[in-house]
Amino acid sequence: MRSGATISTALAWLWLSSAAGAQTFTIGVAAPLSGPSAILGKQIEAGAGLAASANDIQIKTVDDACTGDGGAAAAKEFVAAKVSVVIGFLCTEAIEAAMPALKDANIPVITVGVRTESLTDRRAKTGWPVYRLGPRGDDERNAVASTLTRLWRDELFAIIDDGTIYGREIAETFRAAAEQAALKPVFVDTFRPQLDNQIGLIGRLKKAGATHVFAGGDGDDIAIMGRDAAQLQAGIVLAGGENLRTPPGDVPYATGTLMIAPPEWADVADPNVLESFSAQKIVPDGYTLPAYAAVEIVKAAMADAASSGKPLTDALSGHDFTTAIGSFRFDAKGDLSQSPYRVFRFDGTRFVPLESN
Repeated sequence: MRSGATISTALAWLWLSSAAGAQTFTIGVAAPLSGPSAILGKQIEAGAGLAASANDIQIKTVDDACTGDGGAAAAKEFVAAKVSVVIGFLCTEAIEAAMPALKDANIPVITVGVRTESLTDRRAKTGWPVYRLGPRGDDERNAVASTLTRLWRDELFAIIDDGTIYGREIAETFRAAAEQAALKPVFVDTFRPQLDNQIGLIGRLKKAGATHVFAGGDGDDIAIMGRDAAQLQAGIVLAGGENLRTPPGDVPYATGTLMIAPPEWADVADPNVLESFSAQKIVPDGYTLPAYAAVEIVKAAMADAASSGKPLTDALSGHDFTTAIGSFRFDAKGDLSQSPYRVFRFDGTRFVPLESN
Protein backbone atom coordinates (compact mmCIF):
# COMPACT_ATOMS: atom_id res chain seq x y z
CA MET A 1 0.00 0.00 0.00
CA ARG A 2 1.21 3.48 -0.79
CA SER A 3 2.26 5.85 1.94
CA GLY A 4 -0.02 8.76 2.79
CA ALA A 5 -3.48 9.12 4.19
CA THR A 6 -5.11 5.74 4.55
CA ILE A 7 -8.69 5.37 5.71
CA SER A 8 -9.60 2.07 7.32
CA THR A 9 -13.28 1.48 6.68
CA ALA A 10 -13.74 -0.40 9.94
CA LEU A 11 -12.18 2.35 12.04
CA ALA A 12 -14.00 5.02 10.10
CA TRP A 13 -17.36 3.40 10.71
CA LEU A 14 -16.52 2.93 14.37
CA TRP A 15 -15.86 6.67 14.60
CA LEU A 16 -19.14 7.49 12.85
CA SER A 17 -21.08 5.15 15.10
CA SER A 18 -19.67 6.52 18.34
CA ALA A 19 -19.38 10.20 17.52
CA ALA A 20 -21.80 12.37 19.44
CA GLY A 21 -24.60 13.60 17.25
CA ALA A 22 -23.50 11.49 14.31
CA GLN A 23 -26.16 11.60 11.62
CA THR A 24 -27.37 8.70 9.54
CA PHE A 25 -27.00 8.95 5.80
CA THR A 26 -28.45 7.24 2.79
CA ILE A 27 -26.55 5.92 -0.21
CA GLY A 28 -28.28 5.98 -3.55
CA VAL A 29 -27.74 2.94 -5.76
CA ALA A 30 -28.27 3.45 -9.51
CA ALA A 31 -28.47 0.26 -11.53
CA PRO A 32 -30.21 -1.05 -14.65
CA LEU A 33 -32.82 -3.31 -13.09
CA SER A 34 -34.86 -3.63 -16.28
CA GLY A 35 -33.95 -4.20 -19.90
CA PRO A 36 -31.06 -6.17 -21.40
CA SER A 37 -28.54 -5.08 -18.72
CA ALA A 38 -30.75 -6.10 -15.80
CA ILE A 39 -28.57 -9.10 -14.92
CA LEU A 40 -25.65 -6.72 -14.33
CA GLY A 41 -27.83 -4.28 -12.43
CA LYS A 42 -28.91 -7.06 -10.10
CA GLN A 43 -25.22 -7.65 -9.32
CA ILE A 44 -24.83 -4.03 -8.22
CA GLU A 45 -28.02 -4.24 -6.20
CA ALA A 46 -26.89 -7.43 -4.46
CA GLY A 47 -23.37 -6.23 -3.66
CA ALA A 48 -24.45 -2.82 -2.39
CA GLY A 49 -27.32 -4.34 -0.42
CA LEU A 50 -25.07 -6.82 1.33
CA ALA A 51 -22.52 -4.15 2.26
CA ALA A 52 -25.25 -1.84 3.52
CA SER A 53 -26.82 -4.60 5.59
CA ALA A 54 -23.47 -5.54 7.13
CA ASN A 55 -22.90 -1.95 8.25
CA ASP A 56 -26.44 -0.73 9.04
CA ILE A 57 -26.37 1.76 6.19
CA GLN A 58 -29.53 2.93 4.49
CA ILE A 59 -29.69 2.64 0.72
CA LYS A 60 -32.15 3.73 -1.91
CA THR A 61 -31.99 1.69 -5.09
CA VAL A 62 -33.38 3.12 -8.33
CA ASP A 63 -33.61 1.56 -11.79
CA ASP A 64 -31.74 3.80 -14.27
CA ALA A 65 -32.65 1.44 -17.15
CA CYS A 66 -29.25 2.18 -18.78
CA THR A 67 -30.90 5.08 -20.65
CA GLY A 68 -30.70 8.85 -20.58
CA ASP A 69 -34.33 9.18 -19.50
CA GLY A 70 -33.79 6.56 -16.82
CA GLY A 71 -30.69 8.30 -15.51
CA ALA A 72 -32.41 11.69 -15.34
CA ALA A 73 -35.40 10.20 -13.54
CA ALA A 74 -33.13 8.37 -11.11
CA ALA A 75 -31.29 11.59 -10.31
CA LYS A 76 -34.58 13.32 -9.44
CA GLU A 77 -35.45 10.49 -7.05
CA PHE A 78 -32.04 10.67 -5.38
CA VAL A 79 -32.26 14.43 -4.95
CA ALA A 80 -35.76 14.17 -3.51
CA ALA A 81 -34.58 11.46 -1.09
CA LYS A 82 -31.63 13.65 -0.06
CA VAL A 83 -29.10 10.85 -0.46
CA SER A 84 -25.53 11.75 0.48
CA VAL A 85 -23.86 9.95 -2.41
CA VAL A 86 -24.78 7.68 -5.32
CA ILE A 87 -22.97 4.52 -6.38
CA GLY A 88 -23.51 2.28 -9.38
CA PHE A 89 -24.23 3.33 -12.97
CA LEU A 90 -23.08 1.08 -15.79
CA CYS A 91 -24.10 3.10 -18.85
CA THR A 92 -22.76 6.38 -20.18
CA GLU A 93 -26.19 7.65 -21.26
CA ALA A 94 -27.65 7.17 -17.79
CA ILE A 95 -24.84 8.76 -15.79
CA GLU A 96 -24.40 11.71 -18.14
CA ALA A 97 -28.12 12.48 -17.91
CA ALA A 98 -28.03 12.17 -14.12
CA MET A 99 -24.93 14.21 -13.33
CA PRO A 100 -26.25 17.77 -13.86
CA ALA A 101 -28.97 17.35 -11.24
CA LEU A 102 -26.69 15.46 -8.87
CA LYS A 103 -24.01 18.12 -9.22
CA ASP A 104 -26.50 20.88 -8.42
CA ALA A 105 -27.51 18.96 -5.29
CA ASN A 106 -23.86 18.41 -4.26
CA ILE A 107 -24.25 14.64 -4.50
CA PRO A 108 -21.05 12.87 -5.60
CA VAL A 109 -21.21 9.69 -7.64
CA ILE A 110 -19.01 6.58 -7.68
CA THR A 111 -19.55 4.63 -10.88
CA VAL A 112 -18.52 0.98 -10.89
CA GLY A 113 -18.82 0.37 -14.62
CA VAL A 114 -18.76 3.41 -16.93
CA ARG A 115 -15.49 3.48 -18.88
CA THR A 116 -16.12 6.52 -21.10
CA GLU A 117 -12.95 8.60 -20.84
CA SER A 118 -14.65 11.98 -21.25
CA LEU A 119 -16.70 11.41 -18.11
CA THR A 120 -13.70 12.33 -15.98
CA ASP A 121 -11.53 14.04 -18.59
CA ARG A 122 -14.10 16.86 -18.77
CA ARG A 123 -14.25 17.29 -14.99
CA ALA A 124 -12.69 20.78 -15.10
CA LYS A 125 -15.37 21.87 -17.58
CA THR A 126 -18.42 20.09 -16.17
CA GLY A 127 -17.60 20.20 -12.49
CA TRP A 128 -19.27 16.82 -12.13
CA PRO A 129 -18.30 15.17 -8.81
CA VAL A 130 -17.88 11.72 -10.34
CA TYR A 131 -15.41 9.02 -9.32
CA ARG A 132 -14.62 5.85 -11.22
CA LEU A 133 -14.13 2.58 -9.32
CA GLY A 134 -13.01 0.65 -12.36
CA PRO A 135 -11.03 1.01 -15.58
CA ARG A 136 -11.15 3.90 -18.04
CA GLY A 137 -11.73 3.13 -21.69
CA ASP A 138 -8.04 3.64 -22.49
CA ASP A 139 -6.67 1.75 -19.49
CA GLU A 140 -6.54 -1.60 -21.28
CA ARG A 141 -4.53 -0.47 -24.28
CA ASN A 142 -2.23 1.65 -22.11
CA ALA A 143 -1.66 -1.31 -19.80
CA VAL A 144 -0.86 -3.61 -22.73
CA ALA A 145 1.59 -1.07 -24.12
CA SER A 146 3.44 -0.37 -20.88
CA THR A 147 3.45 -3.97 -19.68
CA LEU A 148 4.62 -5.68 -22.86
CA THR A 149 7.15 -2.98 -23.67
CA ARG A 150 8.72 -3.80 -20.32
CA LEU A 151 8.36 -7.59 -20.46
CA TRP A 152 9.42 -8.02 -24.09
CA ARG A 153 12.28 -5.54 -24.21
CA ASP A 154 14.74 -8.32 -25.08
CA GLU A 155 12.37 -10.47 -27.13
CA LEU A 156 11.64 -10.79 -30.85
CA PHE A 157 8.02 -9.72 -30.78
CA ALA A 158 5.25 -9.16 -33.32
CA ILE A 159 2.07 -7.08 -33.21
CA ILE A 160 -1.04 -8.19 -35.07
CA ASP A 161 -4.70 -7.17 -34.98
CA ASP A 162 -8.00 -8.31 -36.41
CA GLY A 163 -8.86 -5.04 -38.16
CA THR A 164 -11.61 -4.03 -35.75
CA ILE A 165 -11.52 -0.65 -34.00
CA TYR A 166 -10.73 -2.43 -30.74
CA GLY A 167 -7.97 -4.53 -32.26
CA ARG A 168 -6.36 -1.69 -34.20
CA GLU A 169 -6.38 0.77 -31.30
CA ILE A 170 -4.83 -1.60 -28.80
CA ALA A 171 -2.21 -2.84 -31.31
CA GLU A 172 -1.31 0.68 -32.42
CA THR A 173 -0.95 1.90 -28.83
CA PHE A 174 1.50 -0.93 -28.17
CA ARG A 175 3.39 -0.24 -31.39
CA ALA A 176 3.72 3.47 -30.59
CA ALA A 177 4.93 2.74 -27.06
CA ALA A 178 7.48 0.26 -28.39
CA GLU A 179 8.74 2.86 -30.86
CA GLN A 180 9.14 5.41 -28.06
CA ALA A 181 11.15 2.81 -26.15
CA ALA A 182 13.39 2.30 -29.22
CA LEU A 183 11.95 -1.18 -29.81
CA LYS A 184 10.87 -2.47 -33.20
CA PRO A 185 8.59 -5.44 -33.81
CA VAL A 186 9.85 -8.05 -36.28
CA PHE A 187 6.39 -8.39 -37.80
CA VAL A 188 3.26 -6.18 -37.95
CA ASP A 189 0.11 -7.23 -39.77
CA THR A 190 -3.67 -7.45 -39.76
CA PHE A 191 -5.13 -10.94 -39.69
CA ARG A 192 -8.48 -12.22 -40.86
CA PRO A 193 -10.55 -13.18 -37.81
CA GLN A 194 -12.92 -16.10 -37.25
CA LEU A 195 -11.05 -18.60 -39.41
CA ASP A 196 -10.95 -22.31 -38.62
CA ASN A 197 -7.16 -22.13 -38.64
CA GLN A 198 -4.38 -19.55 -38.71
CA ILE A 199 -1.65 -21.78 -40.11
CA GLY A 200 -0.66 -19.26 -42.77
CA LEU A 201 -0.34 -16.43 -40.25
CA ILE A 202 1.66 -18.56 -37.83
CA GLY A 203 3.94 -19.62 -40.67
CA ARG A 204 4.68 -15.98 -41.50
CA LEU A 205 5.30 -15.16 -37.85
CA LYS A 206 7.68 -18.09 -37.53
CA LYS A 207 9.54 -17.07 -40.69
CA ALA A 208 9.92 -13.54 -39.29
CA GLY A 209 11.51 -15.01 -36.17
CA ALA A 210 8.82 -13.83 -33.75
CA THR A 211 8.91 -15.61 -30.40
CA HIS A 212 6.30 -13.38 -28.70
CA VAL A 213 3.13 -12.13 -30.38
CA PHE A 214 0.51 -9.68 -29.19
CA ALA A 215 -2.83 -10.17 -30.93
CA GLY A 216 -5.48 -7.48 -30.81
CA GLY A 217 -8.53 -9.65 -31.24
CA ASP A 218 -10.93 -12.01 -29.52
CA GLY A 219 -10.17 -15.10 -27.49
CA ASP A 220 -11.28 -17.65 -30.08
CA ASP A 221 -8.77 -16.35 -32.63
CA ILE A 222 -5.95 -16.30 -30.08
CA ALA A 223 -6.78 -19.83 -28.98
CA ILE A 224 -6.63 -21.06 -32.58
CA MET A 225 -3.30 -19.29 -33.07
CA GLY A 226 -1.94 -21.06 -30.01
CA ARG A 227 -3.06 -24.45 -31.32
CA ASP A 228 -1.55 -23.82 -34.75
CA ALA A 229 1.69 -22.46 -33.29
CA ALA A 230 2.08 -25.69 -31.33
CA GLN A 231 1.35 -27.75 -34.47
CA LEU A 232 4.08 -25.88 -36.38
CA GLN A 233 6.42 -25.99 -33.38
CA ALA A 234 6.79 -22.23 -33.73
CA GLY A 235 7.74 -21.65 -30.09
CA ILE A 236 5.52 -18.57 -29.86
CA VAL A 237 4.13 -16.99 -26.69
CA LEU A 238 0.83 -15.29 -27.45
CA ALA A 239 -0.66 -12.37 -25.51
CA GLY A 240 -4.01 -10.61 -25.58
CA GLY A 241 -6.19 -8.22 -23.67
CA GLU A 242 -9.10 -8.79 -21.33
CA ASN A 243 -11.11 -10.43 -24.14
CA LEU A 244 -9.34 -13.59 -23.04
CA ARG A 245 -11.49 -13.56 -19.88
CA THR A 246 -14.21 -15.09 -22.05
CA PRO A 247 -13.64 -18.84 -22.37
CA PRO A 248 -12.94 -19.79 -26.01
CA GLY A 249 -15.00 -22.24 -28.00
CA ASP A 250 -13.79 -25.74 -28.85
CA VAL A 251 -10.09 -24.82 -28.89
CA PRO A 252 -8.54 -24.07 -25.47
CA TYR A 253 -5.91 -21.41 -24.89
CA ALA A 254 -2.33 -22.56 -25.22
CA THR A 255 -0.44 -22.99 -21.97
CA GLY A 256 1.69 -19.91 -21.45
CA THR A 257 -0.71 -17.49 -23.17
CA LEU A 258 -0.58 -14.08 -21.48
CA MET A 259 -3.57 -11.91 -20.66
CA ILE A 260 -3.48 -8.27 -19.57
CA ALA A 261 -6.67 -7.65 -17.59
CA PRO A 262 -8.04 -6.64 -14.20
CA PRO A 263 -8.18 -9.48 -11.67
CA GLU A 264 -11.26 -11.53 -11.02
CA TRP A 265 -12.37 -9.70 -7.89
CA ALA A 266 -13.42 -12.90 -6.14
CA ASP A 267 -9.82 -14.11 -6.43
CA VAL A 268 -8.49 -11.16 -4.42
CA ALA A 269 -11.43 -10.49 -2.10
CA ASP A 270 -11.43 -10.67 1.69
CA PRO A 271 -12.36 -14.28 2.60
CA ASN A 272 -14.70 -13.07 5.34
CA VAL A 273 -16.63 -10.99 2.84
CA LEU A 274 -16.81 -13.94 0.46
CA GLU A 275 -18.25 -16.00 3.32
CA SER A 276 -20.94 -13.38 3.81
CA PHE A 277 -21.82 -13.62 0.12
CA SER A 278 -22.00 -17.40 0.40
CA ALA A 279 -24.20 -17.20 3.48
CA GLN A 280 -26.68 -15.08 1.53
CA LYS A 281 -26.40 -17.34 -1.52
CA ILE A 282 -25.03 -14.45 -3.59
CA VAL A 283 -22.51 -15.30 -6.30
CA PRO A 284 -19.63 -12.76 -6.01
CA ASP A 285 -19.20 -12.20 -9.72
CA GLY A 286 -19.44 -9.27 -12.09
CA TYR A 287 -20.18 -6.01 -10.29
CA THR A 288 -21.17 -7.46 -6.92
CA LEU A 289 -17.80 -6.96 -5.23
CA PRO A 290 -17.06 -3.53 -6.76
CA ALA A 291 -20.50 -2.38 -5.54
CA TYR A 292 -19.69 -3.75 -2.09
CA ALA A 293 -16.36 -1.90 -2.14
CA ALA A 294 -18.04 1.33 -3.25
CA VAL A 295 -20.23 1.25 -0.14
CA GLU A 296 -17.13 0.72 1.99
CA ILE A 297 -15.46 3.71 0.36
CA VAL A 298 -18.50 5.88 0.98
CA LYS A 299 -18.73 5.08 4.68
CA ALA A 300 -15.02 5.77 5.15
CA ALA A 301 -15.23 9.05 3.25
CA MET A 302 -18.33 10.09 5.19
CA ALA A 303 -16.48 9.49 8.45
CA ASP A 304 -13.54 11.55 7.29
CA ALA A 305 -15.82 14.38 6.12
CA ALA A 306 -17.68 14.34 9.44
CA SER A 307 -14.53 14.42 11.52
CA SER A 308 -12.74 17.06 9.48
CA GLY A 309 -15.65 19.23 8.45
CA LYS A 310 -14.57 19.19 4.82
CA PRO A 311 -16.85 18.41 1.86
CA LEU A 312 -17.41 14.80 0.93
CA THR A 313 -15.82 15.39 -2.47
CA ASP A 314 -12.61 16.40 -0.71
CA ALA A 315 -12.77 13.32 1.50
CA LEU A 316 -13.06 11.12 -1.58
CA SER A 317 -9.88 12.53 -3.10
CA GLY A 318 -6.29 12.00 -2.00
CA HIS A 319 -6.85 9.02 0.30
CA ASP A 320 -6.24 5.30 0.13
CA PHE A 321 -9.45 3.41 0.84
CA THR A 322 -9.08 -0.11 2.13
CA THR A 323 -11.88 -2.31 0.83
CA ALA A 324 -12.81 -5.96 0.53
CA ILE A 325 -11.10 -6.13 -2.87
CA GLY A 326 -8.00 -4.07 -2.19
CA SER A 327 -6.82 -0.52 -1.70
CA PHE A 328 -7.97 2.27 -4.03
CA ARG A 329 -7.26 5.96 -4.43
CA PHE A 330 -8.96 8.46 -6.71
CA ASP A 331 -6.85 11.04 -8.53
CA ALA A 332 -7.74 14.69 -9.10
CA LYS A 333 -10.03 13.81 -12.02
CA GLY A 334 -11.80 11.03 -10.13
CA ASP A 335 -10.09 8.13 -11.89
CA LEU A 336 -8.21 5.40 -10.07
CA SER A 337 -4.67 6.55 -9.39
CA GLN A 338 -3.32 3.10 -10.28
CA SER A 339 -4.45 0.93 -13.16
CA PRO A 340 -6.22 -2.26 -12.08
CA TYR A 341 -4.70 -4.19 -14.99
CA ARG A 342 -2.30 -7.04 -14.26
CA VAL A 343 -0.53 -9.75 -16.27
CA PHE A 344 -1.89 -13.29 -16.10
CA ARG A 345 -0.57 -16.52 -17.61
CA PHE A 346 -2.69 -19.47 -18.69
CA ASP A 347 -1.45 -22.51 -16.79
CA GLY A 348 -3.40 -25.06 -18.80
CA THR A 349 -6.52 -24.68 -16.70
CA ARG A 350 -6.96 -21.04 -15.79
CA PHE A 351 -5.26 -17.66 -15.89
CA VAL A 352 -3.08 -17.05 -12.84
CA PRO A 353 -1.03 -13.96 -11.94
CA LEU A 354 2.27 -13.97 -13.81
CA GLU A 355 4.25 -13.20 -10.66
CA SER A 356 3.00 -16.44 -9.10
CA ASN A 357 4.56 -18.56 -11.82
